Amino acid sequence: MTDRRRALVLLAFLTLIWGTNWPLFPLAVREVSVWTFRAVAVPVSGLVLLAIAAARGLPLAVPRADWPRLVAATLAYLVVWNIASTYAAVYLPSGQGAVLGFTMPLWAALISWLLLGERLSRRLLVALGLGLAAVALLMVPSFGAYANAPAGLAAGLIAAVGWAVGTLIIKHRPWQTQVLVLTGWQMILTAVPIIAGAAWLGDGRWFMPSWQSIAVIAYITLVPMCIGNVLWFAIVGLLPASVAGLSSIMVPVVAMVSGAIVHGEPLGPLQLAALACCVVSLRLALHKPAASS
Repeated sequence: MTDRRRALVLLAFLTLIWGTNWPLFPLAVREVSVWTFRAVAVPVSGLVLLAIAAARGLPLAVPRADWPRLVAATLAYLVVWNIASTYAAVYLPSGQGAVLGFTMPLWAALISWLLLGERLSRRLLVALGLGLAAVALLMVPSFGAYANAPAGLAAGLIAAVGWAVGTLIIKHRPWQTQVLVLTGWQMILTAVPIIAGAAWLGDGRWFMPSWQSIAVIAYITLVPMCIGNVLWFAIVGLLPASVAGLSSIMVPVVAMVSGAIVHGEPLGPLQLAALACCVVSLRLALHKPAASS
């Protein structure tokens, strides 16, 4: 199986896992603060991943040369993303929060072009244009919600830029560390500032949430955070940064459908048109033209 086909299979699973995750955020923080939720989910997911890596016999030590880049990517992606994306999903309809967060491919492509000199082919530019059109179509029904929740709008865009920067740092050069171990350590590093933030901004008292909240937090911890992040870092390793970023653009469409099912959020012609744009955009981004003879 070629790298692109492998990436496409991984992407299908990632789209389902992350897309259905967004409507769960408001349920996860119904009884606890955003900071408390992440302070529980992030370190637990990191410990689970490192335990799985150890059980598989993978070395858990990270080479010294990888640590500076590991810390920088963690701060840019996981710390910023985990907090900002959750606030976006709380302040806005979950599907619309996902749309803002998943403008990441546009920021990644722009930063790659401006700072890294990555060439954008005509085909990829068209794919980016279609991705932007999909985002615009999904945002149209929610302009009122954005006007009423500027903090949600800002949080969604901050999450997207942080994710883009972190992805480019990860993609800058090959890692000596296995993906499973790399992801686990990133979660552990992320937990440090988030736990500190929870101690200052969290709930401030001890109480036992309902079993429904515990079940939702456990699911988000083990599936979207553990499995989803491992899949994402594997995809980033298989594709160029701009294409890897663009490949995730189907996630907000799934989030939109999930939000319609779980929360009764809007799903009509605009969302279906966005879906068509996403499908064509993905096809252009992932299709490798045949080499000329």
